[in-house]
Amino acid sequence: MPDFDLAPSPEIPPRPIKGRGAVGNVAHRFSSDQRQAEDDGWTPEQSPDPRTRLLIDHAKSILSKNDSPDLSFEQSLNPYRGCEHGCIYCYARPTHAWLGHSPGLDFETLIYAKPDAPRLLSEALAQPNYICRTIVLGTATDAYQPVERGQGLTRAVLAELLAARHPVAVVTKSSLILRDLDLWAALAEKQLAHVGISITSLDGRLSRQLEPRASAPHARLAAMEKLAAAGVPVSLFASPLIPGLNDHELEKLLAVAREHGATSAGYTLLRLPHEVAGLFQEWLQWHAPEKAARVMSVLYDLRGGRVNDPQFGSRMKGLGHFADLIRQRFSLACRRHGLVETWPALDTTAFRPPSPSPSPPLAAADSRQLNLF
Repeated sequence: MPDFDLAPSPEIPPRPIKGRGAVGNVAHRFSSDQRQAEDDGWTPEQSPDPRTRLLIDHAKSILSKNDSPDLSFEQSLNPYRGCEHGCIYCYARPTHAWLGHSPGLDFETLIYAKPDAPRLLSEALAQPNYICRTIVLGTATDAYQPVERGQGLTRAVLAELLAARHPVAVVTKSSLILRDLDLWAALAEKQLAHVGISITSLDGRLSRQLEPRASAPHARLAAMEKLAAAGVPVSLFASPLIPGLNDHELEKLLAVAREHGATSAGYTLLRLPHEVAGLFQEWLQWHAPEKAARVMSVLYDLRGGRVNDPQFGSRMKGLGHFADLIRQRFSLACRRHGLVETWPALDTTAFRPPSPSPSPPLAAADSRQLNLF
């Protein structure tokens, strides 16, 4: 599949929007039409709305299956679609195109909540053929993004998993996870919990530009320390490493994470699928123009001459000499600081499926479907 070139809409403002990662919306690969701005003396009637809007996603199922050899889990759950953290590099941005929205500003302002997630999870766990395997929260969008503070869907999901004694893991950039420390500690006591804290940079300014509404680096480290003190296994995810921008921080990230209670670590190199490539290059021109050429040059080398490599085995870690160097640096630093490179094993033997929901009375049944009994 060819790389997707940046196609900005005519409403993109002349400078970045405070508190947002993307400077505006971009056309996506499913767009059926293109608009062209004309210099006729008129200004656009409406600029992209930078305010967050919460929408409802009435999902019919909640668990996603994964068979990728690059990932160490088999199923995941995402209570939200879109993410207000606004990380400019987020590989999940293109998923908003399936909804007819832009992977740009729309992705971080049009947030879909799944209010039925706890019920759908309970129903899935109660299925007779369900096999217990660790469920990972927030693999596409952060389960602890700002809207979770009011919606509480992640907490409700955790309560269901605790009741069923089901193993669960999460990867987050938010200190909001400490709100649910009671649940994570209770799960960890039964060997059912693992938390990954993702930190891209210890430089507050760079972090704010890359991830405008994620928790500050020091807040994530504090959350890591409190989780570890409560007995929750914690990992650092140094992700993504961006050559020429934050890769020089790798060893320091690992050292600081170990000091704050992390026992394991992982990393990925920057991925730029579909529209993310253009969005990231535009971000570079605004925030790091003096480094843009160097960053993109190394990225092309890491991806076999392309801006993105979707192949299993190389999409996460890259190819070539630079990728090999990062791999060696990471392994050496992990050994130096006593960090392991694998997730802790969680217990799947204690699982107790919830009781199936009672069948609705005949009068309440769908008249289009006949009862068999």
